[in-house]
Amino acid sequence: MKLAIVQRRSAIGKSRDQQETIRALGIRRLNEPVVHLDSPQIRGMIRKVSHLLSVRQIEN
Repeated sequence: MKLAIVQRRSAIGKSRDQQETIRALGIRRLNEPVVHLDSPQIRGMIRKVSHLLSVRQIEN
């Protein structure tokens, strides 16, 4: 299963750790979807910045 991740809110003014997590997910701009395989590592990063993201599952 894959996850489509979209940044909905800006990371400006958030902690450096949260900004680096957004960058580690491969997100470059608002409203631009990024697709990742579902894994515990990706889920952990999503949980850390969930207030900035929207996530939906994509079936293969």
